[in-house]
Amino acid sequence: MFEGLFQPLHLLIVFAVVLLVFGPKKLPELGKGIGGAIRGFKQGVNKKDYEQPTESPAKQSEEKG
Repeated sequence: MFEGLFQPLHLLIVFAVVLLVFGPKKLPELGKGIGGAIRGFKQGVNKKDYEQPTESPAKQSEEKG
């Protein structure tokens, strides 16, 4: 079903359509946004410290006094 999806001709057609829709001035901004989103997603997935959120100082003072 998806055997020829990533052939060079298909990718060129997709790129041409994207260029027509967004224009040459918007493409760098679009790429920057997608790159930032992917980078943020990877950082969120690779985050090793799953600490519990600390209590607020107001709640801690109520427990003491």
